[in-house]
Amino acid sequence: MKSITIKGSERESVGKAATRAARNAGMVPCVLYGGEQPVHFTAEDLAFKGLVYTPNVHTVVIDLDGGKQYNAILQDIQFHPVSDKILHIDFYQLKDDKEITMDVPVKIVGTSPGVLGGGVLRLNQRKLKVRALPANLPDFVEANISELEMGNKLYVTKIETNNFKILNPENTVVVQVRISRAAMKAAQEAAKAAKAPAKGKKK
Repeated sequence: MKSITIKGSERESVGKAATRAARNAGMVPCVLYGGEQPVHFTAEDLAFKGLVYTPNVHTVVIDLDGGKQYNAILQDIQFHPVSDKILHIDFYQLKDDKEITMDVPVKIVGTSPGVLGGGVLRLNQRKLKVRALPANLPDFVEANISELEMGNKLYVTKIETNNFKILNPENTVVVQVRISRAAMKAAQEAAKAAKAPAKGKKK
């Protein structure tokens, strides 16, 4: 999985007044959990643009003043209810030998015969819950639709995995090819035509 670097500074004071002052200065208060002790730090609001405002997922290298670096993932984020400004972010520290769980985007690959025949492709799950060691976390999970005919569904059990586990229930439908209204109407008209007596034939 791709990683982005967030540069920040450790916070000496974590009270409400210090937090308010940090936000007024355009900084986002953050906490890193998962180590021996929580690490409190701040980083510029713009530093999170490539992490938060994107459909992709990333691991994070938190680079703090003094040369301290931590590998982490975003765990929780709080936004202002009106302005949508980032108020606070929680991170969780990664350990190379400890599996973690993340929601990973689904990427559709292949060409569906059902879609070519007029069906409508519907992506039911935009993300799947994946568990793996940090080094094995995928950037996305591939959903191959090459064998989906009209009316078929691709279940999570048919997704290929490589050194990671998908934790969604086995009956989860990832993507399906629905019959379009036009195709359904054409099928109904064809059925009516087949049942109707041919012109010129005596009953």
